[in-house]
Amino acid sequence: MKKTSVWIVAAFLAFAAHNNAGAQMLVERQGFEKKLARIDFAEKAHDFGQVQEENGPIKHTFEFENTGEVPVKITGVQASCGCTTPDWTREEIQPGSKGIIVAQYDPANRPGQFDKALTVNTNAEPNVVILTIKGVVKPRPRTAEDDFPTEMGNLRVKYRGFNFGKLTTEGPVTKTFEVYNQGKKPLVFSDKVISPSHVKVSFRPKEIAPESRGEVVISYDVAGLNDLGWVSDNLVLFTNEEGENSKKNFSVIATIEEYFPPMTEEELAQAPRLQLEKTTYDFGKTKEGDKVVAEFVITNGGRKELNIRKTKANCGCTVSSPEKDTLQPGESSKITATLDTRGLRGNQFKNITIFSNDPTAPTQTVTIKGEVQQ
Repeated sequence: MKKTSVWIVAAFLAFAAHNNAGAQMLVERQGFEKKLARIDFAEKAHDFGQVQEENGPIKHTFEFENTGEVPVKITGVQASCGCTTPDWTREEIQPGSKGIIVAQYDPANRPGQFDKALTVNTNAEPNVVILTIKGVVKPRPRTAEDDFPTEMGNLRVKYRGFNFGKLTTEGPVTKTFEVYNQGKKPLVFSDKVISPSHVKVSFRPKEIAPESRGEVVISYDVAGLNDLGWVSDNLVLFTNEEGENSKKNFSVIATIEEYFPPMTEEELAQAPRLQLEKTTYDFGKTKEGDKVVAEFVITNGGRKELNIRKTKANCGCTVSSPEKDTLQPGESSKITATLDTRGLRGNQFKNITIFSNDPTAPTQTVTIKGEVQQ
């Protein structure tokens, strides 16, 4: 019995040792195979140097080799932005064979330096490789189409509106606007101009040579307009072109504020002050077609007479004149605005601008807001 037991124990130990050796060999074999699944890149970074924007997309090919003993595969390539478009070898690469990853960069509208990365995922070691491309895009020379994107017959302009921006009532303002003759013949401006009396137009030169630039000179008499806030006027110019192309319709745009000369601290302390009890009226929810009435109280918090010059709405609101447009120090007045919600739906934000002789804040805005439900 004792000999039998010893034999059984010995057999069991031998069997266990054999299994452990096999398992160890399997682990070592798997580890060995993992180490041999490998790719190597000839380079991981490429500098394009200076590239011309007008020459279009640029490409570089990164080459790699399977230096392992089992097939490897590129499982995906991700670019750091949409302007870098990757392509790569899709099939498995056998040991000793090569594959490629193509990086493409489109420099259009991207002048200046660029530095982009591609993240390469593989089933080899390493399983993530970062490739980079960089360079400097030299902007293409600007064309007439770039500088004057709006085409009006043979006349090209930047916009169909001549925008003066913010003006004050201090005095007339003259501004020049560059234009371009894209035609093969001289472009001649006519003396005929349709414009409001406060807008005067001249040309430099009156005759623009083919494929050349010229200027439209506009003088804006702010005092002659006698208005405040955002103002848009129609302007029609005529040229020697045939048919409808001879007529050029523009708008002249400006935002006008009252001019106040520089004042000392003592003068400002004595000046009128327009104070609003509230700047927003929230009507909550209302049905389409209802009329919303909002009231805003104005108080003169200064030490001199306050004059309400004008009120202006940017919407279909009907704004009443203040109950009083001249307020003594400490005196109040009320402005009533009626919003007709016909044709309106959803959230509404309507502004009303109040102009006064308050030198510190001559232009102030109140808001009517709420939701119009169908």
